Amino acid sequence: MPTLFHKIIRREIPADIVFEDEHVIGFRDISPQAPVHVLFVPKETFATLNEVPADRPEVVGRLALAAAAYAKAQGFDEDGYRIVMNCNGDGGQTVFQIHLHLLAGAALGRFGA
Repeated sequence: MPTLFHKIIRREIPADIVFEDEHVIGFRDISPQAPVHVLFVPKETFATLNEVPADRPEVVGRLALAAAAYAKAQGFDEDGYRIVMNCNGDGGQTVFQIHLHLLAGAALGRFGA
């Protein structure tokens, strides 16, 4: 079943798209948790990170590299940023198409060690 993200990829609903290549699309989150909050989504369908086959690590790698490229292009790569992926309900995933959150634009609190 198509998700909100699939509809954005197909341009069926509007989004503030800030990055796109052959494999990944990036757009601003409609409920930002930081001054910069961009979602990077593969154009292939995988509901959760658990569904990405072990022999397809490039799917996740492309998301991370797209986020890094965007950070560099926007000039906050040296200041720093956070990338986050949620998996399933207890992990905080609400849209079941894998995606990576890029958070930046302010000093982010420590999380873990």
